[in-house]
Amino acid sequence: MRKKLLSTLLIVCLGIASHAATSFSTIVQPGIAAGQKFFVTFRLENGEDVSNFKAPQIAGCKLVYGPSTSTSSTYQSINGRQTSSSRVEFTFTYKAEHEGTFTVGEASVMSNGKRYTTRPVKFSVGPASASPTNTGRPKPNAPVDINDIDTQTAGRPVNADDVFVRIILSKSSAYEQEAIGCTIKLYTKYSISSFFPTKQPSFDGFLIQEEPMQQATGQMETYNGQNYMTAVLKRCVIFPQQSGKLTINSGNYDLDVVQYDQVNMGFFTVQDPKRRKIQVSSNSASINIIPLPEPKPAGFNGAVGDFTATSRIVGNSFRTNDPATLIYTIKGRGNIKYLKEPVITFPSNFEQYTPKSDITADIVGDNVEGEMNIEYTFVPQSVGKFTISGDKFIYFNPDRKEYITIDVPPHSISVAKGLSENSDRKKGIETRNRDILHIHSDATGNHNHVLVVRTIWYWVAYLALLSALIAVTAIYRRNIARHSDVIGLKLAKAGKVARKRLKLAKKYLDARDADRFYEEMLRAQWGYLSDKLSIPVSQLTRDNISMELSQYGAPQDLIESIITILDECEMARYTPDSAQLIGDVYDRAVDAINRMENLKRTKR
Repeated sequence: MRKKLLSTLLIVCLGIASHAATSFSTIVQPGIAAGQKFFVTFRLENGEDVSNFKAPQIAGCKLVYGPSTSTSSTYQSINGRQTSSSRVEFTFTYKAEHEGTFTVGEASVMSNGKRYTTRPVKFSVGPASASPTNTGRPKPNAPVDINDIDTQTAGRPVNADDVFVRIILSKSSAYEQEAIGCTIKLYTKYSISSFFPTKQPSFDGFLIQEEPMQQATGQMETYNGQNYMTAVLKRCVIFPQQSGKLTINSGNYDLDVVQYDQVNMGFFTVQDPKRRKIQVSSNSASINIIPLPEPKPAGFNGAVGDFTATSRIVGNSFRTNDPATLIYTIKGRGNIKYLKEPVITFPSNFEQYTPKSDITADIVGDNVEGEMNIEYTFVPQSVGKFTISGDKFIYFNPDRKEYITIDVPPHSISVAKGLSENSDRKKGIETRNRDILHIHSDATGNHNHVLVVRTIWYWVAYLALLSALIAVTAIYRRNIARHSDVIGLKLAKAGKVARKRLKLAKKYLDARDADRFYEEMLRAQWGYLSDKLSIPVSQLTRDNISMELSQYGAPQDLIESIITILDECEMARYTPDSAQLIGDVYDRAVDAINRMENLKRTKR
């Protein structure tokens, strides 16, 4: 029986740069068993004038055939920018004679007048398979076996259970705002030569925190009694925002699988690899979301998970007119990134500033764990003893299915006289000295009095004050109306907020940090469209974006440009070569937002 595991599971083929660096690497198929044949591939990326290839011997493994040489190249032209890449592969077929750990030594090749070498690679060979061997060709209807390339013949249909993508949720039901682990995983019995997501699964009704992923690597897994090579495409934690049945819609993927033609060479048979393009869709995953128990306690602000809460005041001595800081800390697991700042009551004669929040959170297992620090800056204005109120931090624990209250104690402080109070007191004394003066008598007894209301200055001042009062009232009413119009405010600020976020993306662009760049570009664009179209981010999809932009009055080319930018940013997170196109994506995003800001909304 001819056996072959996958030589490589996932090669993302989007965004290869026109001047990509030359690299030379070794690929050994995983999951090898004693007595099996396996493949070792030496891959040269973006090399020219290839010659003088030298391969090492593998002690303990028998060379069956090789090398088999294959070449491939790609060419793309996107918005006038041309990109290309090339690949040369030297593949050897070996037989593992016994179990143990083996090493593929250093291979070398000449390219562009320079010698390239690979690093040694260690691999393991497990015990012999217990399944019976088959000395002849498999029956035409035999199921595909990842260990047997004779079952992976060219021309046979690729069934739904041969290659598929699963959306896997850590729970079948959960409470609102409860963390749910979500994994999107590829299962395949064939070797995969290229993989491209054409439509990502949509998470309508969820907030999502995505775990940074490196390029996917293969792992053997048994599913429904069959063996597959698997690769994690995406792992994230999602937080449902509403109760009821929520569904994560399926995604679509284009990929090339490798099948084999058996070529009779007389004394032996050669396996000739053939690529076959297929399309697969993931499953749709549904989950039952339970509403939080009623009645909700007073002071509950939506925290769901397992938390602790404490507060402390920085320093132990306080003076008037000197700023001080109270730090409120929340730690734990759950929706910590979406918590609201607690309301702390300070004495009325304390000056208060806007609180400043800092959150650090990371995915740990199927949850998010982190810490939230809120700094409250205040300035005492009077001498004496004062009490800063405590707080009741209330959260819902989904494991215990109950609300839990943490009593954060108040803080008592003594405020001493500050250095600047002497000058204030001196000014007060000077004012009192001028307030009541000695009575001077008029010896003549003649007094010429004119009523103030009969002077022209009185009426000028009166009319000026009245005009000012009317103007202030009008401005105040206008501000109330503007602030009550939440949608209007979001529309007015949408462009400003988007440009601020794009400024942060520009920093990542300059630093050539592609992962953070695309993450910030997606956050900026989704947030901008949410504000501009008055639709919550969790309810935005590409379909309703297109419809809403059309109703807004956007031309079709602008709509297509915005959707294309979103797709490119989303898909770029699956490719390690995406850093080469980030400048072009940024320029087009800035142009699209500027065009949106210059549009006049169509009346509906």
